[in-house]
Amino acid sequence: MKISVLICTYNRGALIEGCLASLIKHGTTQPDEIIIVDGNNGILKSMVDEWRKLFKNIKIIPTKNINLACSRNLGLFHCSGDIIALTDDDVRVSKDWIKSLRRLYTDNSGAGVIGGKIIATGNSFIERLADVVIFPFGDKAKYVRTVAGANCSYRREVIDAVGAYDESLLRGEDVDYNWRAIKQGYKVYYDPSLVVFHQHRSTFFALLRQVFMYGRYYYLVRSKWKDMYCVYPHDFRSVKSFFKCGWFFIGCFILPFFEAAKVKGLYYKIALVPFMVVYHIAWKAGIVFQRLKTGKT
Repeated sequence: MKISVLICTYNRGALIEGCLASLIKHGTTQPDEIIIVDGNNGILKSMVDEWRKLFKNIKIIPTKNINLACSRNLGLFHCSGDIIALTDDDVRVSKDWIKSLRRLYTDNSGAGVIGGKIIATGNSFIERLADVVIFPFGDKAKYVRTVAGANCSYRREVIDAVGAYDESLLRGEDVDYNWRAIKQGYKVYYDPSLVVFHQHRSTFFALLRQVFMYGRYYYLVRSKWKDMYCVYPHDFRSVKSFFKCGWFFIGCFILPFFEAAKVKGLYYKIALVPFMVVYHIAWKAGIVFQRLKTGKT
């Protein structure tokens, strides 16, 4: 089972070295190839040449940065593996990441897409908050509706069937792609034993801006697929739609208590609630903003 790892990077040369070190030097098993799409037109070539002394099957694809979807489409063309694993330049994969990928695809023949847990590289309050609000996938292995692009992988046949990422999406392209895989008949599987460590936003305001933008692209993806799972109603033709609309707003003040209960430590449980309220408001403000901007449901 040949595994290709695809990493897209732009203006973050120092970060990607850490990602490569986790894949090449610190892993119990190396991938079969690493494809790097460099949005700075190949500025990282000399750095990649140094890594090639330790790992021969590494290739850099220079391009002019447009967005992540465009870079991934370019990189997928160069991946030759049976499994194509995606991660980001600000990620450090766990030492058994490649080994776990092989095991999970062997043990779960019905899964076309497999993803795993994403944990902060540090333990600050903001990082623990981001663990809950950005990557809340939990500690139970299960079939899900999507997995995050920073720790996501596909069988080759899924890539061939689904095709290219939607290049009109600046964010949410991974959610859109996984939904298209489901519509093609493939299952998405999440396993918390497949772990990567991610460098989250370092300030609360940076995190709020991130979730606001997530809200905007949540709306754009859901308006593209009217049959997709969604937190807001597309119309008001039923009583259920009115209840869903009400919960869209009221849930901002109720859901934080349930989410805080999942965090370890009484201090963090108490402190997390007001931050989670603000998070939900920011995320849903992004949805409302994009709805008003586009004028579509």
